[in-house]
Amino acid sequence: MRVSELMSRATVTVAPEDSVACAARLMDRHSVGALPVCSQDGRLRGIVTDRDIVVRCVAGDREPEHTPVKAVMSRHMLVVPPEADLREAALYMAQGQVRRLPVAENGRLRGMLSLADLARLRSCDMETARALAEISLERRPGEG
Repeated sequence: MRVSELMSRATVTVAPEDSVACAARLMDRHSVGALPVCSQDGRLRGIVTDRDIVVRCVAGDREPEHTPVKAVMSRHMLVVPPEADLREAALYMAQGQVRRLPVAENGRLRGMLSLADLARLRSCDMETARALAEISLERRPGEG
């Protein structure tokens, strides 16, 4: 099965210039823990997670209403193409210790794939379990 067959296409995004507070409200409203950051032309620029907001904004004594998303987002992210195999995507998530992957083609966002999406598939049980185990491992400072 391909990523394009399981990914969420109706993806909520945020712009780099939007405030962190706006991103947090969107996460709350849509019950998601991460938002792809896209420019006006639909190009994927980064991803902002609830953890980015807490660690890079709130704990850094920045004001969420006045801090742009681009100041706290992760620019270097794992991305998977729509034609990728789901098992490969699950292993990619495990290796990168991420729960969500933006799905992009030619630099443009096409959707999101989450560990929860994979968990719904019986055929990916082993890969999902492995990804969850890898993601759950605590990284020590200085480890990649």
